[in-house]
Amino acid sequence: MTVSRSEYCVIACAEAWRDNGEVLASPMGLIPSIGARLAKRTFSPDLLLTDGEAMLVGLDGTVEGWLPYRRHLTMVTGGRRHVMMGASQIDRFGNQNISCVGDWERPKRQLLGVRGAPVNTLNNPVSYWVPKHSARVFVGRVDMVCGVGYDRAAGARYHRIPRVVSDLGVFDFATPDRSMRLASLHPGVTVDQVREATGFCLVIGDDVPCTREPSADELRLIRDVIDPKGLREREVKG
Repeated sequence: MTVSRSEYCVIACAEAWRDNGEVLASPMGLIPSIGARLAKRTFSPDLLLTDGEAMLVGLDGTVEGWLPYRRHLTMVTGGRRHVMMGASQIDRFGNQNISCVGDWERPKRQLLGVRGAPVNTLNNPVSYWVPKHSARVFVGRVDMVCGVGYDRAAGARYHRIPRVVSDLGVFDFATPDRSMRLASLHPGVTVDQVREATGFCLVIGDDVPCTREPSADELRLIRDVIDPKGLREREVKG
């Protein structure tokens, strides 16, 4: 069966939650949400999912528990949540910006604002999803630090950035200086394509593997159960 680029992205996002145990999965965005639900249905059954407000929910949306704000904050500050956020900019050490583009005193564009990014990144694992990999997103230096990267997180007990997933590949920080590394390429993508679309020097090994293929059962779950309308193909083409 032909696997689409969006389905490789779903698998790459799902893998972020592998072996996480009983933590609150907080995916932000369509493909991360599909990935979290796929992970719970397969290799990470202990994941907790929420309706985004005040309830823990099952795979079909059935309410399974109450998640009041005080309990949610306890999970956030105790490393018991793994968020997958977006990034308007991200740099080689994983600093993320979702607030503004341009100089702080006179920005060219106002974005979402800092939101909860500093608390998220300092207190629980945070991965990132970037649907359109470009040098405008993967930058040498973010215009404002919202999510905290490895070069700024000294002493933060639960700070960890397991992975960055884009429409071109998967990236991690498994390097001596905690700078970004190309961990895998989605099939059909070349190392040169990734280099050209990145505004800083990535750590790239001699033999970069391909992102793993979904199994037949995982494809069935993605296509027939979790996303039967194929909304994933609107987010990532090809």
